[in-house]
This record gives sequence, structure tokens and C-alpha cells, in this order.
Amino acid sequence: MLTQLDLFGKEPKKQEKHSTPPKVVNYNLVPPAQLVTEPTPTAVNLVTTEKASVTIEVEQRKPSGRQAISSFSADITTINIPDDEILFSKSYYPISEVAIMFNVNISLLRFWEKEFDVLKPRKNRKGDRLFRPEDVKMLKLIYFLLREKKYTIEGAKVFIKKGKKSTQKFEAIESLRQIRLMLLELKAGLSL
Repeated sequence: MLTQLDLFGKEPKKQEKHSTPPKVVNYNLVPPAQLVTEPTPTAVNLVTTEKASVTIEVEQRKPSGRQAISSFSADITTINIPDDEILFSKSYYPISEVAIMFNVNISLLRFWEKEFDVLKPRKNRKGDRLFRPEDVKMLKLIYFLLREKKYTIEGAKVFIKKGKKSTQKFEAIESLRQIRLMLLELKAGLSL
């Protein structure tokens, strides 16, 4: 930086920099209606000084690692298994139909077949797996244990090996769930 020489011996004036700390003002730019629906609101910090203003956007980080089960509660879908009368009307169900019933991949059904000895689907000459209605009911129990009760595979194997008590308990839970759905439908019909 060039400075002017002072011929009369006075010290040159030094330019002073403003050393006041910047003011930080927090503004939440998300409308209140969106705060309820969006889990991660974005906050914007405005840093101002006397000469210039700078805007910095800071977003909240999403948590990494395992997520809470409560965050998945909205993602749980119901399985579309027909009633026993309709289920037992066919002798065999192809693996693709069973996968659609449970809303899972075919590879998951093949994996469960390897892991659980109680599942024995019949294979045709081509190698396609055909599930009997009893197998579909057992898959329903396995699905309930693994996906809804969050059992491990080993825990589900032990539960199934316990025998009749476990299946009776599961059937009681299923009948109570059916009654609850029926009552909720009645309640929805009355409120209209």
C-alpha cells in the first residue's frame, strides 16, 4: 500500500479497522404450517457489520446411523392376504403372487425359505416355487414376527419351534386386529 510522505515529521495516520464483533441475528424462514409437517426446518443466520452484510445458510444435519422405530411407523404397509376361504380356494400360489400379497421382494421370500425349515414350497419342473395356503399362513406369521414385532431371525425360529402356543397366540392377535379394523371402519362410518 502506498502512503504519502510527510515532510514535516508528523506520523502518518493509520487507518483503523472496525474491530466490533458482527451481530448475529437468527431468523426462521419456514412458515409455521410447514414446521409441523417437515422434520428438519432450515434456519438462516444473518451476520451483519457496519460496512457490508453477509448471509449464511445453515441447515440442520440429519442424524446418521440407526433410526428410531417411530420414524418408520408411517412407512409400515398392510399386507394383502385374502381370508381363509379365498386363500384355500387355490391349491398353490406362485412366488410372485405371494410377494405381492406381502409387499416384499421375491428374493426375501427365497431367503426366508432357506432360513426357516417350516417353509417347504413345492417346485415345478422349471424350478418355480409354488406355495400352499399353509405356507402362506406360515409366511404371515414370519412376516409378523420379523417386520412388526422386530424379532431377529434366530428369535423368530425359536418362537415358531415353541409350537401350538405361539401359533394360537398369533391367531388371537390377528383376530383382535381384525376386530379393531372393523370397529375403526364403523367409527369412520358414524362420523360421516
